[in-house]
Amino acid sequence: MGKHDEGQIGVVAALVRSTFLVNAVYAESAREYGITSQQGQLLCVLMAQSYGMSELGAVLGLAKSSLTGLVDRTERNGLVQRNPDPQDSRAVRIALTRKGAKVAEEFYVEACRRIENLTTGLADGDRDMLAGLLGRVVRDNKVPVVFLEPGEGAGV
Repeated sequence: MGKHDEGQIGVVAALVRSTFLVNAVYAESAREYGITSQQGQLLCVLMAQSYGMSELGAVLGLAKSSLTGLVDRTERNGLVQRNPDPQDSRAVRIALTRKGAKVAEEFYVEACRRIENLTTGLADGDRDMLAGLLGRVVRDNKVPVVFLEPGEGAGV
């Protein structure tokens, strides 16, 4: 781990530091909407469709107890609801409420704006290259869709 010329850092440090940067921006946006970062993730995931609890746990990478607590808190805030699963009478599907859809859309737009602003110092070609490279890393590692590209999915 030697020094790099002109302030450049290696790929590991760059990815880790960029994760912290994006998480901080995401958390700041979430606070302004009175939600946690995890609730923001939940709302953004549910913008595309409703999910069963096990599916949702897999997408968000949460254990059952953590997911149950997250859904409980978000439901108490009136942002999500549990609906019977039409294919399994013992299961429920988690969906946005009308209020949740509104908060999700507003939060999503603001988070996208702020995250997009992180790259304003880059030329268009550099931004395209960064998007392409990070997109490959995400696809190669089969990262679940926890945040849609603007214009993808329902309500976006």
